[in-house]
Amino acid sequence: MDFLRNMQLDIMLFMSGVCGVLTIMSLMPSFMSRKRRSIMSLMEFSSMFLLIVDRLAYIYRGDMSDLGGFMVRFTNGMTYFLTILIPLLVTLFIGDLCINEGGATKLPKQILICEILFAIGTILIVISQFTGLYYTFDATNRYQRSPYNFISYIIPFAVVIIQEALLIRYSDRLKKGLVISLAISLILPTFASIIQFLFYGISLTSITMVAVVIVFYVYTLYSLGDEVGKARIRELAFYKEAQEKEAALLEETTQALANAIDAKDKYTSGHSLRVASLSRKIARLSGMSESECDQVYFAGLLHDVGKIGVRDDVINKTGKLTDEEFENIKLHPTLGKEILSSIKESPYLALGANYHHERYDGTGYPEGLKGEEIPAIARIIAVADAYDAMTSSRSYRDALNKEEVRNEILKGMGRQFDIKYAAILLSLIDDGTVEDDL
Repeated sequence: MDFLRNMQLDIMLFMSGVCGVLTIMSLMPSFMSRKRRSIMSLMEFSSMFLLIVDRLAYIYRGDMSDLGGFMVRFTNGMTYFLTILIPLLVTLFIGDLCINEGGATKLPKQILICEILFAIGTILIVISQFTGLYYTFDATNRYQRSPYNFISYIIPFAVVIIQEALLIRYSDRLKKGLVISLAISLILPTFASIIQFLFYGISLTSITMVAVVIVFYVYTLYSLGDEVGKARIRELAFYKEAQEKEAALLEETTQALANAIDAKDKYTSGHSLRVASLSRKIARLSGMSESECDQVYFAGLLHDVGKIGVRDDVINKTGKLTDEEFENIKLHPTLGKEILSSIKESPYLALGANYHHERYDGTGYPEGLKGEEIPAIARIIAVADAYDAMTSSRSYRDALNKEEVRNEILKGMGRQFDIKYAAILLSLIDDGTVEDDL
């Protein structure tokens, strides 16, 4: 006790500095509700002020000057007042926990009781200043307890009982670790008060009370950090679900549009979906990422969207096309580009539509691009498109057999098709897996 008595002024100075910093920090966290920020900031400020006035009470004790007389009376009065204000603020903090973490719809009635006790305690402190109810001062300007000093401990003790009752009431809704730690923290100032009552000259109550307030601040940061982490996880899960729904909607929409395009030609039902699926398979085997493979797939679904602008009689003609009709057919890549280029978030769609009839040797249309000047998406779709065209029955011929298709792909390597992607398609044909999952 002698060590604590000798060191308590330094302890008070240090802890008041900590509370001063926490007063400012309590106002800063944007993820903390305004009400909780206000309560925490008042708790920390009141704790800082309590330690300052309690420390000054010791410093000016026995000072016979006018300043000393004023300071001793002012600081002792404020010490008594703050030791009932801080428990009230702690109760408000617990009430906020009951609402936000405990699911209470309104502040518990116990909060009102604590506010009434605080009002009564304040009145008694004012009365004590004029009657010596709690304490008096001797001729040397030193603090002396009165016979009724024990009354000053009743209200803080009653508030602690109410706080414990609140924690017990909401113990099934609050975290178990929180309830236990807060319950222990609230009891500590009560034991400190008993010790202080027995050993005069030690401000153990003030120091312990402030320590509890600091613990409350640390818990609040920890708790809110945990809640922010959980909210972030929920946000990511929601975002992932939204992405999945968006991807599913995109696929359903593009597939519906592709089916509408294929319906223009009674011989090409399902053509766009087969081309898209084979294109994605080739892209995956070529080493593209999953997101790149998805881009190839969607571009494949819409590669013939420009056929919307081609006359039905030209698309469904059974005989050889005239030069004029062939020129009309050749417009569909450009028309597809014009339709899809309005989709700014997915520019790859327009690439597949515009360039899938370019040839590797530069003799294709509409721009006559050569080699790797042709976007990779279009080079992949060109191979898949040609395969599906050759393996499907058309108005002017029957479907080609496997060997005929293989020979045509082999013949077109380096001329019509990119060698790399054509080689992948040949390997799928040879393995017999080309139409798996199509």
